[in-house]
Amino acid sequence: MAIKKTELYSSLWASADSLRGGMDASQYKDYVLTLLFMKYVSDKYKGDPYGMIVVPEGGSFDDMMRLKGDKEIGDKLNKIIGALAEANDLKGVIDVADFNDEEKLGKGKDMVDRLSNLIGIFAGLDLSSNRADGDDLLGDAYEYLMRHFATESGKSKGQFYTPSEVSRILAKVVGINQATSQDATVYDPTCGSGSLLLKVSDEAPRGLTIYGQEMDNATSALARMNMILHNNATAKIWKGNTLADPQWKDGNGQLKTFDFAVANPPFSSKNWTSGLNLTDDEFTRFTWGMPPEKMAIMRFYCISLNR
Repeated sequence: MAIKKTELYSSLWASADSLRGGMDASQYKDYVLTLLFMKYVSDKYKGDPYGMIVVPEGGSFDDMMRLKGDKEIGDKLNKIIGALAEANDLKGVIDVADFNDEEKLGKGKDMVDRLSNLIGIFAGLDLSSNRADGDDLLGDAYEYLMRHFATESGKSKGQFYTPSEVSRILAKVVGINQATSQDATVYDPTCGSGSLLLKVSDEAPRGLTIYGQEMDNATSALARMNMILHNNATAKIWKGNTLADPQWKDGNGQLKTFDFAVANPPFSSKNWTSGLNLTDDEFTRFTWGMPPEKMAIMRFYCISLNR
């Protein structure tokens, strides 16, 4: 039987509560979402030779369960996550959070108890059946956590999360509809955790081919996990500064073009020129004018996306 959405939400927020004290919400989301990912791929793909994720020996949530009460639980959790990351080209994605960080998780028995409790919360969830009654449970749960973490951390949700209502409106504004082909491409140059890309893709009957780039390393890692949790493992997410080092290019080394482009950019970044040669830009992005310092990023993308 598929897990109920309310049960999943309750368990996930309980896991967040167990980490309070040593860090703020902007940090403990990395731990909770990493364990959610580990539990999901273990339940869904362990023992499946054709699964999109390889769950290696010593790299599953079952291996984590055996560590409850272990004095070296933090270090061993890092190794288990590392094994899964190594087997799936996910290094720097799912192994961002350090489960052996004494400053955040406590020392000695404090760390052992906290991590043992955290693992126990996830152990009670069966995530092998992701969908129920048309709901994308894992996708919805991820959105739930992102929304709450953004609120609790006191940071703007827009830093890594775009509300689904806004995303759906943007999809309609750019013209994505039931007639849009699955081969059509959509790009977000400031993709955050990928929520905007996924919601926009959902507006097409069979989804879209997804491209994104995100400057913050931890947030780009969240985007990669988000794509896999939404069964979009082939989505192409790159980390790095889109303005100073755009990654998506065509065969001639020029900027790649896409069928659709959406963005919820950092509207008033004061350091947007870092790494840029404004007078001799290799992609000639400033021939139409130079954005001012205030609201520069927003105005730059408005110009770029309408070229």
